[in-house]
Amino acid sequence: QGRAQKTAASLDEGLALVVSLEDINVVSSQNHEKLIHLSGPLRTTKPLYDPNYGIFVYAVKLKRHVEMYQWVEYEDSKDYEEGGEVKRETTYSYSTEWKSEVVNSRHFDREIGHQNPSAMAVESFTAVAPDVTLGKFYLSKDIVNRFQSKLLPVGKRAKTVPVSGKRGITGSFYFVQVGDVRVSFHYAGLSGDMSPLGSAELVSVVAQQRGDHVGAYQTQSGNVLEILYSGKFSAKELFEKEHQSNTMLMWGLRAGGWLLMFIGISLMTRIFYTLVDWFPVIRDLVSLGLKIFAASVATSLSLVTIAAGWLFYRPLWALLLITVATVPILIAKSRIPPKKHQ
Repeated sequence: QGRAQKTAASLDEGLALVVSLEDINVVSSQNHEKLIHLSGPLRTTKPLYDPNYGIFVYAVKLKRHVEMYQWVEYEDSKDYEEGGEVKRETTYSYSTEWKSEVVNSRHFDREIGHQNPSAMAVESFTAVAPDVTLGKFYLSKDIVNRFQSKLLPVGKRAKTVPVSGKRGITGSFYFVQVGDVRVSFHYAGLSGDMSPLGSAELVSVVAQQRGDHVGAYQTQSGNVLEILYSGKFSAKELFEKEHQSNTMLMWGLRAGGWLLMFIGISLMTRIFYTLVDWFPVIRDLVSLGLKIFAASVATSLSLVTIAAGWLFYRPLWALLLITVATVPILIAKSRIPPKKHQ
């Protein structure tokens, strides 16, 4: 919760300070060390090249992704009772799948008939453009690394690679055997108008200007601002997108935290269900009661956790959440009959 509040405060601070550049081809010394916003097409000095396959593209990144057809072992364990003792039976099954990492078959329960090659004949690799510019501004390495999530397939051109007497392939095929490899290519951030894949990608960036370079900006709220989005967006639109991402992450963590608490409390109270397992009607009532109890306690603990994160940023909201969290406890306590005095 504290992280979410700090991120929101940093975004609000950045929006109040950001300077939008009218011309990205002019570097102004007045904006030195200021937070700036710029949009435009990507540019790189030279194409990225894969010499093994003759693939080249004007882009920020070029990735060769290699997979090998291998045996994979799956383990399935089941507990059963025999002679009053609980025993475990483990079975192993095998299937062939495409894997980007070498699967060590020496650790298999049944290695005979399920042997994999010890290495790949072709390795995966990623080439990154040394200089990526937006107008006259050079993007930092951290900004360039963010293009990784936007890798897209380049094409499906079939090729053959010798692999210990077997064939390595890309594209479509009808029959494969263990040891075969397939290769695919991906790119991120088109950076030139000479590519048949299309024109240069338009991006929008919010970062700190240092001379003709842009990079991370340290806010007084504690977070670092370095925003990148594909497409042309205003500064306000970029910060709105970041606020939306922050809100979605915050609610996702809240839901995940509540679920983990619910599962943990359910497992802790499982012993009570086991004690009445022989009585169907009572067992169902106890199961329902335990679930309600686990949900109530998980909700109260989640509210207390949220309040602890808000205590520094929103103390009144934090106190309100703590009050709401104690409601289930107060209700349960009010239903306990008072002790009779002798």
